[in-house]
Amino acid sequence: MAMPVMAAPVPGSDDPHVLVLGRISDDPKAHYAQLKPLLDYVVAHMRDVGITGGRILMARDARQMSSYLRRGRVDWVTETSGTGMELARRGGAEPFLLTERGGASAYHTIIFARADSGLTSVADLRGHALALQGVGSTSAYLVPASMALEAGLPMELLLSPQDRPDADSVGYVFARSELNIAAWVDKGMVDAGALSNLDWDNPRRMPESFRRNMRVLARSDDYPRAVEMVRSGLPVEVRARLHEVLLDAARDPQASDALRRFFGTTRFLDLDAESLRALERVRQAAAHVREHIE
Repeated sequence: MAMPVMAAPVPGSDDPHVLVLGRISDDPKAHYAQLKPLLDYVVAHMRDVGITGGRILMARDARQMSSYLRRGRVDWVTETSGTGMELARRGGAEPFLLTERGGASAYHTIIFARADSGLTSVADLRGHALALQGVGSTSAYLVPASMALEAGLPMELLLSPQDRPDADSVGYVFARSELNIAAWVDKGMVDAGALSNLDWDNPRRMPESFRRNMRVLARSDDYPRAVEMVRSGLPVEVRARLHEVLLDAARDPQASDALRRFFGTTRFLDLDAESLRALERVRQAAAHVREHIE
């Protein structure tokens, strides 16, 4: 029988018998409901290594979560690859497993513009406005910003879609949602946008009436869609058992609902050489963005 999981708005005591799952969140109530079932399932399968309870700990941003990781207050964090690499840099977290969501463990970024815009490549974005989602997005901020920088294009934050960049820069503006990005490009409010290929193919985020009028300017290499991270000091036996439980969960019917609620997870996968190389590319992209934009 699953043990109850308690929410913790602040770090709790360092109890070695409690497994703490962390999440960076701007909506703790909704994320708690998504995290709790899988944590309950995992805790129920870790009694043999001394884990008898679980707790969820939210952080407002990567800086706060990194502090929790360094202090040993969080054991396991689920995040996008970009944020995961930031937690590795700031908090010493270690990539643990790939997370497959909706049957996809990897995706890539698409930069696009209206077909009648005259834009044909990333290099053409100089002097134009690019809609991105927000600084927490790997596919719709970190990677496309890095692609522009790699093309030799300075990036300039715009105040609104009506603001215009300098002639030598790419102006970027945050649209907050994937549908907004698509709509702003379709309506000519901005010149180009960036989405993951999964959002590009999703008619709720890129309606077909918009997409048929778009031109793809560039595609990035693939990178992991999401990654599970663990703190560097997690005891070896707890780490090994957590690894086993998560890998086996997709084969256990009792875990199916918990996985589905865990951000649409279909299974966890071991990190292989290719995925580690992809995470390294994400790390380098993040470093490039920090140096030249942030």
